[in-house]
This record gives sequence, structure tokens and C-alpha cells, in this order.
Amino acid sequence: MQLAPIIIFTYRRVTTLQMLVRSLLKNPEASSSEVYFFCDGSKGTEDESDVHDVQEFVKQVSGFRQIHLHFSESNKGLARSVIKGVSEVLKKHENAIVIEDDLEVSANFLSFMNQSLDRYKNSHAVYSISGYCFDLKVKVKEDVDAYFLNRGWSWTWATWRDRWETVDWEVKDYAAFSGNKSQRKAFSELGSDVNLMLDRQMNGQIDSWAIRWVYHQFKAQGLTLYPKVSKVYNHGFDEVATHNVGSNRRYITFIDKSTRRHFEWPKEVVVTEEYQRAFKRKMSIAQRIVSRLESLWVQLKRKWK
Repeated sequence: MQLAPIIIFTYRRVTTLQMLVRSLLKNPEASSSEVYFFCDGSKGTEDESDVHDVQEFVKQVSGFRQIHLHFSESNKGLARSVIKGVSEVLKKHENAIVIEDDLEVSANFLSFMNQSLDRYKNSHAVYSISGYCFDLKVKVKEDVDAYFLNRGWSWTWATWRDRWETVDWEVKDYAAFSGNKSQRKAFSELGSDVNLMLDRQMNGQIDSWAIRWVYHQFKAQGLTLYPKVSKVYNHGFDEVATHNVGSNRRYITFIDKSTRRHFEWPKEVVVTEEYQRAFKRKMSIAQRIVSRLESLWVQLKRKWK
């Protein structure tokens, strides 16, 4: 099995980036893996020092088979960085594992991601592999280590060139979709947040590569494979977070502490209904309201400090 390259997107958070690299190096596959660092540029004087620290750190990273460094002279933002960076790497490789700089991975993360990529490379209904999973508290009789949902997730993921290169990043059919009630209702089955996110993206209120990827997967009726025990923990909810600001209670999960490198896979490439129902509850309007209120409380407490 040929190991997939690892793409790491980073900006100004050297402490979490150091943690990520340390956790990656605990994976036996790390020393045989190729790594691409895409470091975004500063927005101005307020983040210049932090960006410099990140760039100096990645220059010193070792322990991987080969390291490629890409430093942006200007601030592209995450969406442009991801679309351009992943596209560039997938011109050279058949697949890739993508990670942002505020994540910690388990010691069997690379095993799970690489084995999944290899197993499902010819299953074109599978659009991506997720390293992260919610704590959905689902109990099923089937003794497998993964399940399928109809929505991808952006906290460590992997895909193949032939899936990625078909995405329409301009979402040219949005006008027709936005007026189609049945299509919008079907899209909302992926979560109560997706229609609003896509609307905001197309109206220029946010700049998200992920919602466009989710929409593309929806149109293609693609699936994402998730581990039953998360291989990832997100530390990106502090004061300097760019996107995840507020409460992380809804996203707290248990990272895999085992050293298992042999996994049992679902017998069929279909949505795992028990997990799909639990995921839909997790992404419901009620849960989003609770999470929003918790986030407002967290932000108020930070202001009072």
C-alpha cells in the first residue's frame, strides 16, 4: 500500500501546530510519509509575529520522509488555501490526507486513513474519509470500526483526485437550487445548518470551501466513512481561533488511545442508519441553538476577564 501524502494548512498558531506534528510523529507511518505544509501569510502587523513563528517552526520539522514548504506572501484565507493547495498536491498524487493546524491525532490515525483510502479507492460512492467523529453514543450489534454518513467533515479528511477534480467551486447551479424547495429539503437532511451556510457562501457573507464540498457530495449522492472512535481531537476553540470561536461542548469526543492497526469495515457501502439518525439529531436546530447560546456565554466570559 502506497502511503498518501499529508497536507497541513497553517496560519498563525504555532503552539497547536507543534502539538499536531508531535502527535503525527507518534504514528509509525510518519517516517515513510510525504508532508506538504501550506502556511498562509499575515493580514498585517497584528499577526506578523505569529506567522513568522509558524514559518520558522516548519523549517525545523523533521521525522517525515520528505517535507515540502509553501509560504504565501499574502493572506489567502482558509478557503482559497485549501482549494488551491489540495488541487496542487492532487496533480502529483492519487489521494491525500488533509489536516488543519489546531488538531491532535491518534497514534493509529495514519493507519486508519491510509487503509481506508486504499480499501475504497474504487468505490466511487465514497467521496471522503473523516478522521474525526462525534461521540454519537450509538450501540450497534455489528462489530465494525467504521460507518458511513451522507455528509463529510472538515476536521482531518482524505479524498482521491478523481473525486476532488469534479467539484464546481463556483456552484453554477445555485440559482436553480435556491428556488427548488424539494432540493433544499433534501439537502437539509445532511444537517440543519447546510442550506444557510450555502446561502451565505453564495451571498459573499462567508468564504468556505467545506460547504461547497458538502454540496457537491450531496449532488453526487456520495458518502463519507467515519471511524467509530475518533482519531482526532479539535483544540481550535480558543481566543485566537479563526473560525471556531465559542463553545466546543457539542464537538467533544473521545480520541482513540489504542494502538490498534487492524480494522473491521462495514459490509456494504451504504449509509449506516443508526449513526445517520444520531448525527441528524446532533446537527438539529435545537442542538445548534443550545450550542450558540453556550458560545455566547463563553465569549462574554472572555470579555470579562
